[in-house]
Amino acid sequence: MKKKQTAKTPAKKKLRIGILFGGRSGEHEVSLLSAASILNAIDRTKYEVIPIGITKQGQWLTPTEAQHLLEGDTKPAPVLPKSSKPKSIQLSAGADLALQNTAALAQKNGSLAQSLDVIFPVLHGTFGEDGTIQGLFELADIAYVGSGVLGSATGMDKSAMKQLFAAAGLPQTPHVNLLRSEWKADAKRCTKLIEKNLTYPVFVKPANLGSSVGISKVHDRTELAPAMDLAAGYDRKLIIEQGVGGPGAKPRELEVAVLGNDSPEASVVGEIVPGAEFYDYNAKYHSAASLPIIPAVLSESESSQIRKMAIAAFRACDCAGLARVDFLMEPAVQARKNKKPKPTRIYVNEINTMPGFTSISMYPKLWEATGVPYKQLIDHLIALAAERHQEKQQTTFSRV
Repeated sequence: MKKKQTAKTPAKKKLRIGILFGGRSGEHEVSLLSAASILNAIDRTKYEVIPIGITKQGQWLTPTEAQHLLEGDTKPAPVLPKSSKPKSIQLSAGADLALQNTAALAQKNGSLAQSLDVIFPVLHGTFGEDGTIQGLFELADIAYVGSGVLGSATGMDKSAMKQLFAAAGLPQTPHVNLLRSEWKADAKRCTKLIEKNLTYPVFVKPANLGSSVGISKVHDRTELAPAMDLAAGYDRKLIIEQGVGGPGAKPRELEVAVLGNDSPEASVVGEIVPGAEFYDYNAKYHSAASLPIIPAVLSESESSQIRKMAIAAFRACDCAGLARVDFLMEPAVQARKNKKPKPTRIYVNEINTMPGFTSISMYPKLWEATGVPYKQLIDHLIALAAERHQEKQQTTFSRV
């Protein structure tokens, strides 16, 4: 008697996920760490993973070359012959090089970009977190993880970000906006403007950068000019913020991870106790002295307030997918005898639309403490990218 044959269930097709990393920003090395962590943790039973690297010089790398970049091998990307370039388009040398290297990503069955289901751009800082690469994805109609052009741009530009926070009624520290050209033209006038509106200590920052690169804490006028010059080296727009807590006092540095698209959710609140005077680049990436506390020791009302502010900041900047919102909280002041203590003020500091994403970075750790482990978090973000891209298909871009 013949055995009854049963139809085999077709294997579910794996999603092809491009992990894009590296880039030209000052956070290139941080991007490599984040990408390596994701590549190590992502579920290979669900996804076919394609690493795509960008060198510090802006060259786009094939998957094989991208792996070399992660491993510290910086040999140049393959460049196509000159004959393969479109002669009708006149490009700058940099754009021409980018075109050649992008073309080198072509595969037998079509371009790599067209064959990907979702791109995860693990690019921190300029040219990756500022809306530029997101614009490229939008033009190519590719689903991608994270905020769109507007959310990414406003999340990177602290000047624009602060204006949106103000419009949303979010409390911020006093600050002054200046241009590099204004500082170079008349440093004395700028100094007077800063000292008229703010009191020391102040923080001087380039408006468009992350990971605390180019940021200085300024205690008095003697430290102001070097700090301004340093920040001006990184951006044409400068932000000078008044310190929270006053001289000799450190504010509490609190962070919340946000996840979602139109209905975002906030994680538990975490706290960073810096191993330095403030949470600068070295304290973030090269010091074991900085201490994360998850969850932060707060009252229920304080925690609820901060989480609500995080979602409000996320929405104010039109973010999507993920973001980490940072806060400054005044240090507790002991109340005088027979007097009620003043409520501690909490300020929204900034939003980061592509925060550090190693397994020990604050964003994943905050979600892990909220009940979403690292591997599952990656799944959520890929699903959110596909959801947002699908939602965009409802938009009509032509009258025809």
